[in-house]
Amino acid sequence: MEGNLSPFGMSRLVRGLVEIHHRPSRWLIAVVSFLFAFGLRYLIDDILPPGFPFLTFFPAVILTTFIGGLGPGMLVVVASALASWFFFIPPFNGLGIDGPAALALGFFVAVAIVDVAIIHLMFKWLLALDREREFSRQLASSRDLMFQEMQHRISNNLSVVSSLLRMQRRAVQDEAAIKALDAAATRLALISRIHRKLHNPDGQQLPFAAFLEDLCRDMLEAAGEQGNITCIVQGDELYLSSDRAVPVALIVAELVSNSLEHGFRGRQEGTIKVDLRKQSNEEVVLTISDDGAGLPDGFDLASVRSLGLLVARQLSEQIGASFSMLSAEGSVSEIRFHDL
Repeated sequence: MEGNLSPFGMSRLVRGLVEIHHRPSRWLIAVVSFLFAFGLRYLIDDILPPGFPFLTFFPAVILTTFIGGLGPGMLVVVASALASWFFFIPPFNGLGIDGPAALALGFFVAVAIVDVAIIHLMFKWLLALDREREFSRQLASSRDLMFQEMQHRISNNLSVVSSLLRMQRRAVQDEAAIKALDAAATRLALISRIHRKLHNPDGQQLPFAAFLEDLCRDMLEAAGEQGNITCIVQGDELYLSSDRAVPVALIVAELVSNSLEHGFRGRQEGTIKVDLRKQSNEEVVLTISDDGAGLPDGFDLASVRSLGLLVARQLSEQIGASFSMLSAEGSVSEIRFHDL
């Protein structure tokens, strides 16, 4: 355990001492502290050289003020001054006093009062700081709760819109319109799932490779290909910011969907690999490859008209990533970007 108190430990200490400051027992603390200081000073009186009448009373004042608060601290100051004057300042056992002794007594009272005031103000400042910290914690908790509720409502609204599009599809006869509505509904449902996973209370700490594995499994289940097509996700344990995670997840979803739709057309089985690596220069490299039919001859990503690839390319531009595709025993897509 470290020597320094944590903010939480300091807060508990301050609150505990402030609570003692409001108990009647604080006066008992003052009496015990004074009696102990007086008894100790009386016992060592014979071995001390002249000129130390207040030696044991300073710690008693400080300790009493720290534990018991302002009132008990001042009580010990007054009692200590009177006891020193009567018992330990000549003429002993009387209240006579000369100039130097009066100066020393006045100096003791002044320093003791300053000590009491400093400790009292310190507690007031610490208590105010603790209240401010608690207020900030409540604000942060309220903000997080509102943020989670907002993300939950966004995910639900996206799901509702996706369902409405699927309902509207039933009233459409045109095949192209049906296909467009299906694609839009699927994308909205996917965005809703991504949003919910990445913005739930645990989602911020979810390793992104593990999240991509769940995402690919959802994609295969939605396409009805979970028994024939295998998706393998490998990579480093990265934690992307939400500004990066959402668009990158959507890019992966579009590229996996593209492989399912075009790479394995007419085939009963195949493999999709997703690889996520962080390079020494802090660049993240995401590779999606399949062993399907590969890209058509003359393929040019800059002039592609496929909606899924257009979405993937625009999302890549949005996060400042480079995006490339090539044929190599299937198709290989590579996205390079820096996480914020």
